[in-house]
Amino acid sequence: MKKLILVYNPISGDATFKYKLDDMIAKFLQRDCIVIPYRTQKENLQPFGHFIRNIEVDGVIIAGGDGTLHEIINIMIHEGIDLPIGILASGTSNDFASFLGIDVDLDAYIDTIASGETIPIDIGKIGTGYFINVASAGMLTCVAHEVDRRLKNALGKMAYYLRGLGELPHFRAFPMTIHADEHVFSEKVFLFLILNSGTVGSLKNVAVNAKVNDGLLDLLLVKKCKIQDLMSLTAELMAGKNITTRKNVIYLQAKNITIECAVQLDSDLDGELGPRLPLTITTLPGKMKLFYTKK
Repeated sequence: MKKLILVYNPISGDATFKYKLDDMIAKFLQRDCIVIPYRTQKENLQPFGHFIRNIEVDGVIIAGGDGTLHEIINIMIHEGIDLPIGILASGTSNDFASFLGIDVDLDAYIDTIASGETIPIDIGKIGTGYFINVASAGMLTCVAHEVDRRLKNALGKMAYYLRGLGELPHFRAFPMTIHADEHVFSEKVFLFLILNSGTVGSLKNVAVNAKVNDGLLDLLLVKKCKIQDLMSLTAELMAGKNITTRKNVIYLQAKNITIECAVQLDSDLDGELGPRLPLTITTLPGKMKLFYTKK
């Protein structure tokens, strides 16, 4: 019988996962899996590392959004905890889970967890921190930190888009120098994304060549352009079209990326506030294991 820790964020998404906890435990028990619930709060996340070290388990199941996933994988890596993770998407934004399709059929995914089948996944490293899905900076990256939680719970992803519309008059380009493996270039940039998956902000097909276990990160950079060109590009992106070949976009894959900026600019890691630029990003191939059925 497998023993699993179920880490859940009681305020992620619509804040209803806590009411589904008993049903979730029952689903795992039906598959001969014992589940130990662990409720996260800002003030008790750090003791999670100590907690997990003192019990023998076969994996960690994370219920929440990309932010919860980000926090738990950072604790696990810092503490040297080498256990496979599973993801029960229950946040406002679940981009990593959505990209892999593990949020489509809950029962099927619990079957996968119970079977113990895993794949290796890459992780991005910046300084002493890690990200699983995206690192970004530039226009709109502050939106996730400025949206009121009550609005997020009420409107979900729409809250981000509404807040983003309010930023339109304030768009500005930032002078940046980028080193991506053998590539070096300087541009005035509206936004850059460094992706492990192809989904960000619930927008799919953002990085068309992205794979979570190819040992590479995908850099997508939007150069300064006319507002009408930017709006056209944004409309195509929201429609799920491939924008990587657009003239105002730079898209490439690399193992190591350094980004410098001539002005002070904060980054965003998986929807959480990240370090200030400059950034040095490295790929950690196969750093973690994810419960997943190979397709």
